[in-house]
Amino acid sequence: MNNDKKQKQAEETLHKLVKDIDNHPHDYRTYYDLSAFLIQLKSYTQAEELLMKALGLFANQSKKAKNVLTYGLGNVYYSAGEFEKAIQQFQQVTNKNLQSDAYVMLAQSYMGQKNYKKALVFLLTAQETAKQDPSINLLIGQCLIALGDFKQAKGYYDLVLKSNPHNGEANFNQGLIAMVLGEPFEGYFKNAEKYDKLYFDKEQGKLSDIEKFIQIRKEKQDK
Repeated sequence: MNNDKKQKQAEETLHKLVKDIDNHPHDYRTYYDLSAFLIQLKSYTQAEELLMKALGLFANQSKKAKNVLTYGLGNVYYSAGEFEKAIQQFQQVTNKNLQSDAYVMLAQSYMGQKNYKKALVFLLTAQETAKQDPSINLLIGQCLIALGDFKQAKGYYDLVLKSNPHNGEANFNQGLIAMVLGEPFEGYFKNAEKYDKLYFDKEQGKLSDIEKFIQIRKEKQDK
């Protein structure tokens, strides 16, 4: 799709979502939907202003509205890379239906701050109600790799690959873990390149880091 067509589609969607608010001014979900689209457009200031306005209108009328809009505001800050502000919003979400998602977003915000231990706590809490969710298990694996716990990370990537053997990210990271643990790894990297070449190319620099890590460890063991 060329840029002109994309631009036209975006403008049409924006117009429709603004019209939805005009037609349903007492429905908080129309504000949330528009804010989610503004995040896609990277219009973070506009999305923030819209949700602040919506919170002013609906926060005292319904707990559910307050929770959804607060969660939306957290997403704005997370997408803008303002992780501390995002954490403050996600911590206020108490709605049961949203809480698991809020825990995952809290975890990702802490990951953005490289605080993997704290991120792991929220991911394991979210996983209690979604043990087979591959997106949560992927994030847990990422945290465990960052914390140097390769054996435990392997178990979580096994769960992801069991539910979706074609997941490029899980294959790549399982390959890294196999390298560290001295297990066969070539098949994982072949699959990663086959199923998600973009991710494979982006993360290839990690291979030389792992090779250096293995070399240093080997030198220590040889002494």
